[in-house]
Amino acid sequence: MDAKVWMYLAYLTVSIGLTVWVARALSRNGLVFLEDVFADKRLADAVNSLLVVGFYLLNLGYVTVAMKETDPVGDTSQALEQLSMKVGLVLLVLGALHFFNVFALGRYRRGRLRQQAAAHPPLAPVGYLLPQGGPRPVNPPAPAPAGPTPGQTPPAPPR
Repeated sequence: MDAKVWMYLAYLTVSIGLTVWVARALSRNGLVFLEDVFADKRLADAVNSLLVVGFYLLNLGYVTVAMKETDPVGDTSQALEQLSMKVGLVLLVLGALHFFNVFALGRYRRGRLRQQAAAHPPLAPVGYLLPQGGPRPVNPPAPAPAGPTPGQTPPAPPR
């Protein structure tokens, strides 16, 4: 076998291995995020499975399309250079898809949280707080007397 065939075999091995490893890691660690995004465990599991399938389809499709090399491969150093270029592109595609998914799910989560906040109107004020620092009111309210007012008889002590 010539260097080009070895390069293809190494490219497929590394690319498929990376795709499987990244898909498993994202699926396992992203489930917590999806449960928070959707607030429903069954829906999060279903979306997680669909994302993994889509991830495999996109990445393995890209790997197979990008496999063909039109330039001749003269020696092993050229084969390694072309192999690193191909694997690097696969890694960039994996990273771009990951960030796109996180961005889209984050936007969905923010929208869901806004809808939940709009469904609950704010509470009416119970009282008013006195200002902390700054200018004082011109005519502050007089404090309530601690004891009985003049002309009023004090309450009888308990027996």
